[in-house]
This record gives sequence, C-alpha cells and structure tokens, in this order.
Amino acid sequence: MAKKDTEKSKAIEETLWQSCDKLRGSVDPAEYKHVVLGLIFLKFASDKFEERKAEIIAEGKEKYVEMKDFYNMKNVFFLEDISRWSYISKNAKQDDLALKIDTALHTIEKNNPALKGALPDNYFSRLGLDKTKLASLVDKINEINTLEDKEHDIIGRVYEYFLRKFAIKEGKGKG
Repeated sequence: MAKKDTEKSKAIEETLWQSCDKLRGSVDPAEYKHVVLGLIFLKFASDKFEERKAEIIAEGKEKYVEMKDFYNMKNVFFLEDISRWSYISKNAKQDDLALKIDTALHTIEKNNPALKGALPDNYFSRLGLDKTKLASLVDKINEINTLEDKEHDIIGRVYEYFLRKFAIKEGKGKG
C-alpha cells in the first residue's frame, strides 16, 4: 500500500477513535466499538446499495431499483428508505435518532435473511446515548467514503483497530 493510502487508512481510524472519545461519560468505553461498528455497517451497506442502484440505472433498468433481487444478485443488501444512510444522516439532529438507527438495523435484517440474528436488537435505544454525541458521531462517519478502499474490509479494519486501542489502554500490549 502506498504511503498516501496508509495515511488515509489511519486517518479514518483515528477520526473514529477521536469521535468515540466524545462518547466518554455516556457509554462504557468497551461499548465504543459496538456503537461505531453498527454505524459503519449502516454506512457501508448504504454506500454499496447506492453504488448498485446507480449501476441498475446506468443499465437502463430504472424500474427495477426497488426490487431486492437486483441487489441480492450482486451480493448487495437491499435497503428500504428508512435503512439508508442518507435518511439517518438527514435525521441526525432528531430526538429519536437512536430509535431510527435501531429501526434501520432491524429493517435491514428483516429484508435480508442472511443477516438473521447478526445485527443488534434495539441496541442504540437501550444505550441511552446523549443525542448530541450520537449525532456528532453520525456526522463524523458521514465524512467517510466506505467504498474508497476496494481492497480492504473497512469494518474488519476498524474492529481490529479498536481492539488494538483497547488492549493498549488496558495495558495488554497490542492485543
């Protein structure tokens, strides 16, 4: 990987870590990775959905943009409007943001049987996060292009980074 690519990767991870730092006092630090990974998953799934939607339109098949099969055939999760990142981002300043995120995750799981049992159930609502801190985190994640690095798994990379940071903070070396 070129130096510029490495710096960009680190920038994404560092930005997320700094964003998580804003959650201090609202959430147990051990929960940071779950909060961020849930949001990164939503952003990534939505970015993939929008990318596939653009392909469908480019193929002249606009009438199929709301059909699950045209996404599933390319291993892309179909997302209803309320599950798309654009909806979450647009509503980030609403009092019920946590509920909107939980609803988005639930709807994605409901519409994509391969995810059955994989996504958290009412996680964000149960955490009782400060709405301004959650909105700030959504804004930070909104700045990330999850499709930019096609060769690396952004969700896995962020997860590994967080595990390493927590291991260092807890005095356990580098995980």
